[in-house]
Amino acid sequence: MAELRKLRSQRWLADDDFRTFNHRSRIMQMGYDRKDWEGKPLVAIMNSWSDYNPCHMHFRQRVDDVKRGVLQAGGFPLEMPTLSLNDSIVKPSALLYRNMMAMEVEEMIRCYPVDAVVLMGGCDKTTPAMLLGATSADVPAIFLPAGPMLRGNSRGKTLGSGSDAFKFWDDRRAGLITEPEWDSIISGIARSPGTCMTMGTASTMTAIAEALGMALPGASSVPAVEAGHQRMSAQVGRRIVEMVHEDLRPSRIQSRNAFLNAITVAMAMGCSTNAIIHVIAMARRAKADISLDDFDAISRRVPVIANVRPSGTSQYLMEDFYFAGGLPALMKRIDSHLHLGEPTVTGKTVGENIEGAQVYNDDVIRALDNPVYTEGALARLKGNLAPDGCVIKPSAMSAKFLKHSGPAVVFDDYPSLKKMLDDEDADITEDHVIVLRNAGPKGGPGMPEWGMVPIPVKLLKQGVRDMLRVSDARMSGTSYGACALHVAPEAYIGGNLALVRTGDIISIDVPNRTLDVQVSDEELARRRAGWTPPPPRFGRGYGWMFTEHILQADQGCDMDFLQTQFGESAGEPDIF
Repeated sequence: MAELRKLRSQRWLADDDFRTFNHRSRIMQMGYDRKDWEGKPLVAIMNSWSDYNPCHMHFRQRVDDVKRGVLQAGGFPLEMPTLSLNDSIVKPSALLYRNMMAMEVEEMIRCYPVDAVVLMGGCDKTTPAMLLGATSADVPAIFLPAGPMLRGNSRGKTLGSGSDAFKFWDDRRAGLITEPEWDSIISGIARSPGTCMTMGTASTMTAIAEALGMALPGASSVPAVEAGHQRMSAQVGRRIVEMVHEDLRPSRIQSRNAFLNAITVAMAMGCSTNAIIHVIAMARRAKADISLDDFDAISRRVPVIANVRPSGTSQYLMEDFYFAGGLPALMKRIDSHLHLGEPTVTGKTVGENIEGAQVYNDDVIRALDNPVYTEGALARLKGNLAPDGCVIKPSAMSAKFLKHSGPAVVFDDYPSLKKMLDDEDADITEDHVIVLRNAGPKGGPGMPEWGMVPIPVKLLKQGVRDMLRVSDARMSGTSYGACALHVAPEAYIGGNLALVRTGDIISIDVPNRTLDVQVSDEELARRRAGWTPPPPRFGRGYGWMFTEHILQADQGCDMDFLQTQFGESAGEPDIF
């Protein structure tokens, strides 16, 4: 009995009292025998499968592979379904529900007899949500990435999810694509289970999970339908049982240096702008001091070397990255920028995990002296338009807008913006700056991916494919273009973005990291005095709670009461 006390689950199962009788009888009700669980780690497999989530379609089968691994290693696996967030379908924004999922994961771990947890996710918000919850619960945890889908194809041409959707949608609006061609693109751009096969938010965040030390080496880039994904899933099941015996919890892995590694890898990958929001939230849960400044400092010295859409050339996707050596190979290429002594879920260090990793295609994973882009993927901008910062992706924008000044064309909501975008007689040129506001964490609500504002149809027909756009919204990681995003504070709460008027001159200088509106402080103060807050987005329910407690983009969009410094956790539940 003393040996059993080392397992958290035995608080529910080891004693000879009425509560334990009830717990045991209910487990036996499910068809299990005492020999199935007695003396074994109970591993919760948190599965975000859903019929509404094509990124995770294969998880219904993969959970059996994980169970096989857990059983082989002497554990007792139990599947626990979670909220499932598909970014393409969930409205108004999956970010609105990231924290709900994180709360669910944390509380399900806390209230059930769980010794360790396998986190099955991949679609954009599921990775950070699961890691946020597991970090706060702090039992041994390992992340199992869904993996990218197969490359898209239409009429013999390779398609990349998201990136080519935006590209061909512009062509269709410009009248360059026929209806049959469009139907072929719709049916061919997503051909299998798995996450976006471009370097979007999904691939960014699973790579970050791996670089952070929370996933097995190479796991983040294994294609969803590859047989190796099944083998990796079983390996995850075997490894999580070993982690229980080693008491290898997230708090022993997720240090500040581990997060710096994750940011470094993200920059070299050509990461999604969404990474900033999620990593800051994750770091704060782990008591690691990470801010926008860390992203910008690392971006200045680490180039983009992953030649994967939307950065780089148009030909390579995540499947190519996998066959080129995957994340271990990329990390080996940038090992001089990494903290190699950091621990990982393997029980080995980062340096040990990537020892011997090789690059098999030097055009997909470039050398440091032959980068896709000479700096990292993202840049942090500040100025009177974004006092707390905003973000832009220089590696995926036209160089002509790295320094630019132009008159603002301001929109308070997306419907009015859309009306202008579809107006062939709109009073707009490529030198104008489109401003969309009231689309931030509280204003959106949930900061929808409206930040990659489409090019007005008038300009598309003139051949224009990029212009400066500024918003407090986000954009998909598969997006591209000169889009300054995550402006903080957001307009909805009275940030300076709320004070901009059509005709004001907005100036951007990416090399010097500034974004300003050419309006005096005195004039901004006069405008502020006449500003009226928008009406509330919610009157009750989760949306009301979200609006009341959500933090701004530069603070990770976590809820204030979920942050570690807010107070002590409830600890282990009482069992009387």
